[in-house]
Amino acid sequence: MIIVVGDLVTDVLIAQAGPLAAGSDTDARIRVGGGGQAANTAAWLAHAGAAVTLIAAVGDDTAGRERVAELTAGGVRCAVRHHAGAATGSVVVLSSPDERTMITDRGAALLLDPADVTAAVKEVPGAVHLHLSGYPLLHAGSRPGGLAALAAARERGLTTSVDAASAAPLRQSGDFLDLVRGTDLLLCNADEADVLAGPGRPEDQAGLLTAYARNVIVKRGGDGAVWRIRDGVLRSVTGVRVPSIDPTGAGDAFAAGLLRAWCSGAEPQAALEAGAALGAAAVQKVGARP
Repeated sequence: MIIVVGDLVTDVLIAQAGPLAAGSDTDARIRVGGGGQAANTAAWLAHAGAAVTLIAAVGDDTAGRERVAELTAGGVRCAVRHHAGAATGSVVVLSSPDERTMITDRGAALLLDPADVTAAVKEVPGAVHLHLSGYPLLHAGSRPGGLAALAAARERGLTTSVDAASAAPLRQSGDFLDLVRGTDLLLCNADEADVLAGPGRPEDQAGLLTAYARNVIVKRGGDGAVWRIRDGVLRSVTGVRVPSIDPTGAGDAFAAGLLRAWCSGAEPQAALEAGAALGAAAVQKVGARP
């Protein structure tokens, strides 16, 4: 069983047919459904055949109930608290084939409670690994819950991983690396690696970041990914080149494929290949979920 902790929100996905026509109309496909980095990763893990539990916070509202029902139907075990008087978070995603931009109202995701998280981590049966979305660590309201997840995992003897989440809030954080020090896996994309390690080759960036995590993966989209181990060993995988429709959730799918393989005993090279394959599947469909 893999535990995933973090955000569960509603995505309003706008897949533009062309450049945004400011002050006028732009044709697009618009889809409303489940989103959130942690929830997306959990959904892709279940899709890949892993047993997975999501720990998150939503509002006691229609959106929150729908988001949990979607995940449950997809095979995700949910330990999700519904907070009375709070609205489930929402994200507007402006998507093109090569990029996505997010406008975010985190809502009840900021109410991730450390006591809830600690209790849930202790109660998940057969857990072997905990994966934390970086978003809880990047906001004051949810940070105690994110830190509680890592602490509870360590107490239980689970391996841990953290996804660096998003470059803009990382720039504002300043102490993210100190918060994730000692984790087993740190995943970041190229923009996030630039923030955390400074500009440079992904191999060198990953090497610098092994001062904080035992294993570091830098994702490079269609150009593949690199995996650096603290002892200096480097693995890499070339990108799986496929026509991209919507990149939303591709990084979450990559994380799920990698974690599913690694937690099943795969070596880094095979885990990277599994991540790349699932990430490639994600960009060929509209939306962040399988």
